[in-house]
Amino acid sequence: MENIVNAVNGVVWSNWLVYLCLGAGVYFSIRTRFSQIRNLKEMVHLLFSGEKSEQGISSFQGFCTALAGRIGTGNIAGVATAIAWGGPGALFWMWVIAFLGAGSAFAESTLGQLYKEEHEGQYCGGPAYYIEKGFGQKGWAKVYGMAFAIVTLLAMGILMPGVQSNSIAVSIDNAFGLNTTTTGIALVILVGIVIFGGIKRIGSTAEFVVPFMGAAYILMAVIIIIVNIGHLPEVIATIFKSAFALEPTFAGIIGSTIAWGVKRGVYSNEAGQGTGPQASSAAEVSHPAKQGFVQAFSVYVDTLFVCSATGFMILMTDNYTTFNEATGEIIYNAGPQYTVDQIGPAYTQGAVNTLIDGFGAAFVAIALFFFAFTTLMAYYYIAEVNLNYMIKRLTGKGNKMATHVLKVVMLGMIFFGCVKSAGLAWTMGDIGVGLMAWLNIVAILLLSNIVMKCFNDYESQLKSGKKSEDITFDPEPLGIKGADFWENLKKSKI
Repeated sequence: MENIVNAVNGVVWSNWLVYLCLGAGVYFSIRTRFSQIRNLKEMVHLLFSGEKSEQGISSFQGFCTALAGRIGTGNIAGVATAIAWGGPGALFWMWVIAFLGAGSAFAESTLGQLYKEEHEGQYCGGPAYYIEKGFGQKGWAKVYGMAFAIVTLLAMGILMPGVQSNSIAVSIDNAFGLNTTTTGIALVILVGIVIFGGIKRIGSTAEFVVPFMGAAYILMAVIIIIVNIGHLPEVIATIFKSAFALEPTFAGIIGSTIAWGVKRGVYSNEAGQGTGPQASSAAEVSHPAKQGFVQAFSVYVDTLFVCSATGFMILMTDNYTTFNEATGEIIYNAGPQYTVDQIGPAYTQGAVNTLIDGFGAAFVAIALFFFAFTTLMAYYYIAEVNLNYMIKRLTGKGNKMATHVLKVVMLGMIFFGCVKSAGLAWTMGDIGVGLMAWLNIVAILLLSNIVMKCFNDYESQLKSGKKSEDITFDPEPLGIKGADFWENLKKSKI
């Protein structure tokens, strides 16, 4: 089983996907004239503006829901894995994919808002919707959209939940001695309570938990960095030298350094993967580009803040071992020697233990619980959006029974993830991320002219002197077809 899964993962995550992720980020960064820098102030402003409605959630709730999906075990175990197989330089490539990925995140989330629909009194949308509508609802476009929906349903509902639940179960077992079966049962109950409440409850929970968990984790990282501040110049130098094969110790794994940095960067911040647009589409905004800017900022929060916090904690305390991916041999080890089986939360636990001996396991277990719990909520919502898309396109109406079945199946996968091996869980998760990224990045590149119409329209209104609160959207003068929601909104105001 594992050999087959590993073989599939090798095909999905070939170097071509790494090039595609980087290339798409470069492309959108250049076309928007590096909007991720120029419009940073606007991103922060929009984050806290806007109101939720009966049909939608607020911009901030949309941000938190998307961030709930982004901030997960990848920010703790994922960063450690990248350092283990790619060395310190992998952190640099995670920063690169975050900076460039903000452009991709803007594109996909703007498209999600542009082509969203109303379903049972709530807004919904995402890649499946904009693939179908953006290409003029042609036969092949409908097949393409359906393909993305199927892949996403499998990824979010089956392949990826196990990564999050496995990390929770293993870390809690290590910290408190609670067996994985008991943790699995408790996690299923807690997640079930939230997801049976729909997007409103998911959004409200994310709005409360995400800022709290992120702030607490970063605070711990800041304290550890301050305590070890003397190592900071050396660590920064090592990161950059390792990233460009200038550090002799890590020079022989430069390929792994880039590949693991990009892979774990995409897994963590999900820019271009197609998950962000699902939450973005549920938000109530007056212009599609607004949520695009908000989601671009969420990539920064995920990688530049949370992932960097993990990376610096690990590197500044020398709590890591780097291996040769091809041979499994140890390349570098300064502190406690870790084995291949210990790659993951153990690195961060060791870093926290240097501050308070014995506290690391408990702190990381609690942090992982909140990080991964909110991610599981977001996974369910994304899976449901795509299931509803499939059912509506095939039958012309919704099916509540199908969504209940999805809930049960996903809860089963959450439990299964708690008791299966971590290696298999991560590989299955990588396959899910990779398949979604292939389909979505190709789509947003092909739809880039539509993205730029929305982007230029927003910027031109902003430059004309309008406040962001007064900027509105009309697809007709821009020549954008298929944006039914916005066309109907315009008619309702006439």
